[in-house]
Amino acid sequence: MVLRQGETLSRIGKMAELFDDHSPLQLQASGTWNNKAFTLVGRLQYKYAEGSWTEWHAVLDDGSSAYLSEDNGAYVISTPLTLQRELPPAEHFRVGASTAINGQTFSVATNNPVALMSAQGELPRLPALGQPFAMVELRSQTAGEVLSIDYSTQPPSVSIGQAVRLEDLQLSGLRSESVKDEKGRQFNCPHCGAPVAALLASSKSITCGSCNSLIDLSQGLGAELQHALQDEPLAPLIPLGSQGPLQGVLWQVVGFQHRMGTDPSDPDEQFGWEEYLLYNAERGFTFLVDSSEGWSVVKPTTGAPVLSDNGQNATYLGTRYQLKERYNAETSYVAGEFYWQVARGQKTSNRDFVNGKNLLSMEQSANEVTWSVGRQIESDAVAKAFKLEDKKDLLQRSDAGPGSAAQGVSFRAGLVIFLVLILFLLVISRCSRCDPATENCASSSRSSGGSFGGFSSGGGHK
Repeated sequence: MVLRQGETLSRIGKMAELFDDHSPLQLQASGTWNNKAFTLVGRLQYKYAEGSWTEWHAVLDDGSSAYLSEDNGAYVISTPLTLQRELPPAEHFRVGASTAINGQTFSVATNNPVALMSAQGELPRLPALGQPFAMVELRSQTAGEVLSIDYSTQPPSVSIGQAVRLEDLQLSGLRSESVKDEKGRQFNCPHCGAPVAALLASSKSITCGSCNSLIDLSQGLGAELQHALQDEPLAPLIPLGSQGPLQGVLWQVVGFQHRMGTDPSDPDEQFGWEEYLLYNAERGFTFLVDSSEGWSVVKPTTGAPVLSDNGQNATYLGTRYQLKERYNAETSYVAGEFYWQVARGQKTSNRDFVNGKNLLSMEQSANEVTWSVGRQIESDAVAKAFKLEDKKDLLQRSDAGPGSAAQGVSFRAGLVIFLVLILFLLVISRCSRCDPATENCASSSRSSGGSFGGFSSGGGHK
């Protein structure tokens, strides 16, 4: 690495080797943003407690700089922001609180110590390698903007950006063949030694198909792979690898997780739901959520909804949502690949809001807050999309319309239905006492509630 100060060049040492995240982006790729041409000339890789992310330094045709970075499986492009007043220390920003920057209100989404892992190409500045510093991320409550405060410099550097889709940037010079090359992402399971292939370009964790171990890929395949054993494997209703069209986009199922919820006022009351991580090369990631109250498609928001003072409602993009329930959530089983470092036992505090079939969910951990927005869909649409018409009965939830099939039912048939219902309630009652850490509560724990969110660990760069 060489540092330029004026016309003087000085060598500042060697940088750690970049791990290959198999991104389609590469140096010298070019595109257009806000009617300005740009070229990617530098690359930074950061790590934090739950994983890592990459930022690409872009130079616009007017000579100014921008950064194209990962954000919840999507992308955000940001530019430097000049502040009107001095910023307080990082510890001043409490996750979940609101604050004003340059007269605009933001919600604090993350406050994490991060460190630079490696760098490549031309960069306007370079944090010290391996030395932790605070990174605070705020979300706009009205414009859907992301504001990042980097405390590796004094005064801190600030940038502001919005979500973008790679297809809208008209990119050329991409390393498209890297995503299709599976050989570079094959390795042996660190627990059982079975071959494992990571097919998803940005995976940070994956499960072994032979022993169900959960493997951490956040440091790249060249690093020592950490793993955690998982007992009681669960079988997703929609098989991993399935492809199907939802809301006009062709998605592939790449990840699955089962989660347990508990009422804070009654820890003995538990319920379960499943989340499928869906991937599309151009649209990034979204979630298909299966709860007792139906199926829904949700995606983490870029901006932050406005939460009322009493917490009973939230407003996002002009739509007001009413609080439905609050609960604590814990991930009990995972399978497949994930773009963040998912772990069994991850816990969050959740709130679900509704507006008709429109859904809004907030998840909060110690250092992050994530909002997800989406909409309920019919179970028939799920069955048709993933060619599971023969399993329609298994996919049906509350959207099946219990009254529609009751007309003309005989007394004997009604009695049978009543007895089956009583048996079902007994099973539900038993499962409400199950321990997600030691028992398989996946298929029979749909006692109440569910989740509208599609996440297990909050919302910053992943």
